[in-house]
Amino acid sequence: MVTVSDESKEIARANLNAGYQLSTGLHLPVVGYGTWAMSEGPECAKAVCAAIRAGYRLIDGAAFYQNERSVGRGIRQALTQGVSRSELCVTSKVWVDNLGYQSTMDSFFKTLNDLELDYLDLYLIHWPASPNKHECWQELNLATWRAMVELYEEGYVRAIGVSNFLPHHLEPLLAYRVPPMVNQIEVHPGYSQRELVALCQAHGMVVEGWSPFGRGAVLSDATINAIADAHECTAAQVCLAFARQLKVIPLPKSAASNRMVSNLDFLDITLSDEEMQRLVQLDELKLGYSHEHPDQ
Repeated sequence: MVTVSDESKEIARANLNAGYQLSTGLHLPVVGYGTWAMSEGPECAKAVCAAIRAGYRLIDGAAFYQNERSVGRGIRQALTQGVSRSELCVTSKVWVDNLGYQSTMDSFFKTLNDLELDYLDLYLIHWPASPNKHECWQELNLATWRAMVELYEEGYVRAIGVSNFLPHHLEPLLAYRVPPMVNQIEVHPGYSQRELVALCQAHGMVVEGWSPFGRGAVLSDATINAIADAHECTAAQVCLAFARQLKVIPLPKSAASNRMVSNLDFLDITLSDEEMQRLVQLDELKLGYSHEHPDQ
């Protein structure tokens, strides 16, 4: 039987040790592995298994990605190769079309069935109901959150949170008896959302950053590549180090095992204050911004 190498186990330990502890006791690794845009099928399962073998321990998925059967298959393959389920942080999300108490419950248990797991580590509201798209949007978000809290309190999920929530979406949930523990938002050089990151962190939320490479658009930027040259690293590693120094968990995605491993090498990179400032200034260009806004 093929097992996970000692080197990969050491990388996984470093990934976990550099991460973030939630009030629930769940420890989130410093970097995760994204599964967006992976088609259902054996290649998806193979990539997820390879990511876990490389040292990733946070697997970020969603019902909307329509690949959870394959993601679950990849996780189970890794569990036969010397990785413990307790090491993993498996994430999914309820899609915006399924907001509301009962729809959220139904969506959660479908996800659990598709993944063939007994529990999730983290469950998120993928996109909020918004004032421009939904009548009684605040009530819809609260009804969804009530289902999330019940799933958490009944032990089906170890932590709960949101994704793509802005301050006005967050405000009613922050007053709930169990407030969000995580907010997953777009974060990368060129779109750092530092004010929203600071607000979430001030309320005890861990921030995860999707599209850490700005969908690839930032990897050719001259500023990023100059910093990469100075550190003798890749542009991708600079982007991941940037997120880490903002105390944001980046969620890179790659199906290539060599890039999976290379991306994890960012743990040894420390950017100077001057380099961070140069990267933050790219926000003026909205470099790599997806133009996906929850209220538009």
